[in-house]
Amino acid sequence: MASIKVGDTIPPATFTYIPYSPELDDAVSTFFLSTDAWKGKKVVLFSVPGAFTPTCHQQHLPGYIKRYDELKAKGVDVVAVVAANDAFVLSGWARVEGLKDKILALSDTDAQWSASLGLSTDLSKLGLGVRTSRYALVIDDLKVTYIGVEPAPGVTVSGADAVLESL
Repeated sequence: MASIKVGDTIPPATFTYIPYSPELDDAVSTFFLSTDAWKGKKVVLFSVPGAFTPTCHQQHLPGYIKRYDELKAKGVDVVAVVAANDAFVLSGWARVEGLKDKILALSDTDAQWSASLGLSTDLSKLGLGVRTSRYALVIDDLKVTYIGVEPAPGVTVSGADAVLESL
């Protein structure tokens, strides 16, 4: 169960990511994004257990791609997806999905930040280790205004439709 609640301030974190570049080469390096960068901004952050995994790749991310303009029209400054995958896997997923510079693909290494929210899951029995749970947060000036944690497999309360309804 999530320990973070609506009204709470998000704990600090630094995510690794690789900014969009139309011409990636061997010189690509990771960058860091601190949650401090979200001060004064409205952020939609959704979490997937793993890039390229069936539900994440075929159901969860596509909804946010499809509804991106509607999220922006509702005043959202930043849309980001977070997963326990490394920044290079997330960069590859972002390129395959055409996220460009719209949706940030952020690495929550070992699901540490998600664990601090009470939103990690141990998928070791499936050979996946500790991962981020499937969830969505709306964060306004570092305060949580919406939490959608999936109660079962699938995408409902953490999907783009549910997040849009909450805005």
